[in-house]
Amino acid sequence: QVQLVESGGGLVQAGGSLRLSCAASGRTFSTYAMGWFRQAPEKEREFVAAIMRSGGNTYSTDSVKGRFTISRDNAKNTVYLQMNSLRPEDTAVYYCAAALSGFTIATISKKDVYDYWGQGTQVTVSS
Repeated sequence: QVQLVESGGGLVQAGGSLRLSCAASGRTFSTYAMGWFRQAPEKEREFVAAIMRSGGNTYSTDSVKGRFTISRDNAKNTVYLQMNSLRPEDTAVYYCAAALSGFTIATISKKDVYDYWGQGTQVTVSS
């Protein structure tokens, strides 16, 4: 079993920055890939970014490229999402998730490959 707890959300003005953290416990953190997803009101949960086990490979959706950076610290069992140049359309509940196995580069953006999810943290960007 893996427990994930997100933190760092809040209210920020457009153009501002936030850093989300996701603390993991329960299994060896370095054995699973981590992802960030977000869900805006009345919309589907969508992929934001993912990072592989060692942290050497990262992936992100086009709308956040150049603005958001995913990273991980395996010694601290924590994954981060640094969000810069925030826009009102980034407003959503942000979730971290852990994938233990069965994923590939092609599928790491799919919700179905993730085994565990956090409870989410609200990010609100005002215009």
